[in-house]
Amino acid sequence: MKKTCNFCGRSESEVQLLITGLNGNICETCVEQAYTIVTSSDICDKGKKKSEGFKLNKIPKPHEIKKHLDQYVIGQDEAKRYLSVAVYNHYKRLLQPMEDDGVEIEKSNIVMVGSTGTGKTLLARTIAKLLDVPFTIVDATVFTEAGYVGEDVESILSRLLQVADYDVEAAERGIVFIDEVDKIARKSDNPSITRDVSGEGVQQSLLKLLEGSVVNVPPKGGRKHPDQDYIHVDTRNILFICGGAFDGIESNIKHRLNVHSVGFHAVMETQKIDKDNLMQYILPQDLKSFGLIPEIIGRLPILTYLNPLDRKALYAILVEPKNSIVKQYVKLFKMDGIDLTFDEDALNYIVDKAMEYKLGARGLRSIVESVMIDAMFDVPSKRVKKLNITLDYVKGQMDKAHLQKLETT
Repeated sequence: MKKTCNFCGRSESEVQLLITGLNGNICETCVEQAYTIVTSSDICDKGKKKSEGFKLNKIPKPHEIKKHLDQYVIGQDEAKRYLSVAVYNHYKRLLQPMEDDGVEIEKSNIVMVGSTGTGKTLLARTIAKLLDVPFTIVDATVFTEAGYVGEDVESILSRLLQVADYDVEAAERGIVFIDEVDKIARKSDNPSITRDVSGEGVQQSLLKLLEGSVVNVPPKGGRKHPDQDYIHVDTRNILFICGGAFDGIESNIKHRLNVHSVGFHAVMETQKIDKDNLMQYILPQDLKSFGLIPEIIGRLPILTYLNPLDRKALYAILVEPKNSIVKQYVKLFKMDGIDLTFDEDALNYIVDKAMEYKLGARGLRSIVESVMIDAMFDVPSKRVKKLNITLDYVKGQMDKAHLQKLETT
């Protein structure tokens, strides 16, 4: 029996390909027509996310962005102002009309410098909650030069695409926070004669992303290979925010400011410099002497700093923000029906220890965790409705923690 297409009636000899099913057949021409009909209908648009344009009244003003940051991050007003303005201008860049006046607003990528535990990553995570654009945080320490073990810098865009649910148009207006950017600094100020695969090589690879170009991104991330299809992502409208501790950069600032120079005039000038917070005097040339190549510094035009945390700031971080450490533990115990409270002098002692360890806000978390570990282990199994943390309890737990560490070493 001669087979024919059930849609157009042509026989098997009249077509190039006839697909046979259980109860019918279809030729390649009818398949192509069916595909065209389906893709042009509204059916394919259902469940498919389309990038929505921005409305001017939806854009948060710099004051509103900073007010949101103030609820979660203590202090760091200078960094908050720079970050708020940069994000606001990023929104406006996305809305700039296509006019023939020749003026095109360029993006202003940011680099934030501050010692560990001062709030760089927290600022990025907090601002992500407010934004209507795709936002991702990546760690610079995982990147290596293309062709070596590790991740290529294009994986930054792979993660942004994942956040945007593979909506390329949305990803192309997103914001990327690159953490630990100081870890890709080259080891000396002289250009390397050998490959610095996790330092200068990564900086060179980042240049095209920061400046703005069309990048071939592997759809599932990972390594590139010749046979796979790429997603083409234009990075011209992606805002990059870089953060790093730049540990030891204070010595470069000291050298530039000539803090140790000799003479009466030098002594008078030195008195005006706040030696406890040299980070506020940071300039792009300090980043260059630290190990960032000039090309990448030029693509990060906005440079801001985070102040070191003093005792007052640490205490505020412990108790004041919406997501403060104390409030987190109170909520944990409340889920077990236990009312947790802290004495004032107990909190002061925790802050004093954090100042002693010089680990910033992260040190606070470590200390509170070591203080609360026994209570979190024992109290949920007991019939306890209230738990008050006193100074003596904190001291006892700290001594016990130190003894355990001594025993293990």
